[in-house]
Order: sequence, then structure tokens, then C-alpha cells
Amino acid sequence: MSAVRRATDTAYDAVRRMILSGTAAPGDRLGESELAERLGLSRTPVREALQRLAADGLVEVLPHRGARVVAWTDADLAEIFELRSLLEPYAAARAARTGLDEATIAGLRDLCAATEDAAARGDTAEVARLNSRFHAALIDASGNSRLPGMLSSVMHAPLILGTFHRYDPATMARSMGHHREVVDAIAARDPEWAASVMRSHVRAAAAALKEDQ
Repeated sequence: MSAVRRATDTAYDAVRRMILSGTAAPGDRLGESELAERLGLSRTPVREALQRLAADGLVEVLPHRGARVVAWTDADLAEIFELRSLLEPYAAARAARTGLDEATIAGLRDLCAATEDAAARGDTAEVARLNSRFHAALIDASGNSRLPGMLSSVMHAPLILGTFHRYDPATMARSMGHHREVVDAIAARDPEWAASVMRSHVRAAAAALKEDQ
């Protein structure tokens, strides 16, 4: 790996963690010069990192105005969670109906355990990262090749808004429990159970975000 690629990866990981931890809040400006100085890097890898984060849906790059963390209105969030509550239960049901091999089920359970460990440590940025991986893995497991593209633009809202940073212990435990139960339902090849739990999971996340606003 080249030195430039390593520097870009370093900048990408650092700025992404700033966003997921809430250090950089929705709407905050992300100046290339300031970030480069803060990270001890040149502006080129920072600029490339911001472009990657824009492709991920975490950052907006504005012509002649630099970059900023993506922000949403209440109406945006309502649409985002409406779409998720329709599509993610479908993905979970389809994964259960299709049936996953033991290695895939084990991988999902490992993600559950890693997320729970991060929550126990109070590392909400890591919880957000692992949560994103868990949901992406379930969507991939559905076997519908169009779903990842349809959901990619709406999956980052709870991450950027620091949803997990706002969870109290009971809410966090409920969220982790939903993950476990969805995997149990998929392993049992029960699509109705899987869809029901995933729908409750998404709606609970929406309610927790609304209560905190």
C-alpha cells in the first residue's frame, strides 16, 4: 500500500470516527486545512477522505464552500425511517425464507457479541460502526441484489445523529436484544418472526431519536 493511500485511510478513519462519535455534529463544517493540521497530514489525503465519506453518505461536499457533515430535517428523518421499516423487515424475512448457512449465522452472532462488548465499554462510535455492519450483512443475506443500493442512502442517519450516544442502558439493551432475536428468527427459518422483530427494531430506533429531539 502506498504512503498516500495509507494517509487517506488514516484521514478517512479519523473523520468518520469524529462524525460517528458526535465530535463533528450534523451541519458542522469540515475544513481541509483544519483537518489536515489536526491529523498531521497534508490536504490531499484529507480531500480524498472527504470524497470517500461523501460517497458513503456521511458528508456533503459543497462547490466553493468545502465540506460539512450531512444534516436532515424532521421530514427527511420521517421518510428515512419509513423506508427502513418497509425494506429491512422484508430483507430479514427473505433471509429467513432463503435460509443461511451456519458460517453466515455464526458471523452474525459474532457481530452481535462484538456490538454488545463495545456497548459495555461505552464506545458508541464502535457500536455505530458494528451496527452498520450488522444491518448491511442482513441486507446482503437477503439475496436481493437491489436492496443494498436502495438502502445505502438512508442507513447513515442514526449514525450521524449519534443515536447510540443518546441511548440509556435499557434502550441499548433492547436494541442489542433485537439483533440477537432477528438472528434467532433467521436461524429458525421463520420469516414472519424475523420481519416482526426487525420492524420493531427500526421503529424503536425512530422513537428513541424523536424523544431526544
